[in-house]
Amino acid sequence: MLATYHNHTTWSDGKSTLREHIDFAARHGIAELGISDHYVLHPSGDEPRWAMKRGQLPQYVQEILAARQGAAERGVALRLGLEVDYFPGQAEAMIAAFDPWSFDYLIGSVHEIEGFVIDGSPAAWERIDTAQINEVHRRYWVNIRGLATSGLVDVIAHIDLPKKFGYYPTRPPAEEIDAALDAIAESGLVVELNTAGWHKPCADAYPTPDILAACRARGIETTLSADAHHSEHLVRDFDRGAERLVEAGYNRVARFRERSRRFDSIDAAIAPAAR
Repeated sequence: MLATYHNHTTWSDGKSTLREHIDFAARHGIAELGISDHYVLHPSGDEPRWAMKRGQLPQYVQEILAARQGAAERGVALRLGLEVDYFPGQAEAMIAAFDPWSFDYLIGSVHEIEGFVIDGSPAAWERIDTAQINEVHRRYWVNIRGLATSGLVDVIAHIDLPKKFGYYPTRPPAEEIDAALDAIAESGLVVELNTAGWHKPCADAYPTPDILAACRARGIETTLSADAHHSEHLVRDFDRGAERLVEAGYNRVARFRERSRRFDSIDAAIAPAAR
């Protein structure tokens, strides 16, 4: 069964509407379509332009729920999700914010380290020196560990995001990576194989094969994601993503509904056109 969960609409920084995503899914045999627009509860109170406004959350939920029956009539099960940003000390407030709603899954991300936006633009990385680059990578993985232990989410998004613009650490934070992956395994979370990285300056999916292998060694489950912002990208490079998963020793991917998961075979996760 073809499914895709990490997808954005015009509610946040996506370029396609919910209706356009549903139309594409119905035409291309996508049986489960998840919508996971950005929601940020920033400690400063700021509302990033690439995320929905906090007051819009009820309308976002209502639109997706209202579209479910029509989508189902077209053969598409519409899943309600969010991509939420993790900040230390904010987990309880975020759990309270999501409590009124029956989400199918929540995806967790770290996009910022104390004001430094990791994936905003390469210019931010150009302005810092090697020691600072190393420290951003190290602090990022510390926050991923915090996210994993927060009880907030079901899926960890683009887990090695700091590589996006090709600014790699000269001293990889191996200890912090191991601690983060151990926490993910202990919390029973899923790590996505995110194909969007193949279209970024790093030219590599998230995560790298070595991190994916480390996930497999710990028994961490995975799911395929395209991090789509356009409808035509909903299952982009799922064939390549599936190959990477198989190479790492995976034979199944996670599916989500009502904050619980089940599993489907890798073969079923590949877009029909890519087989």
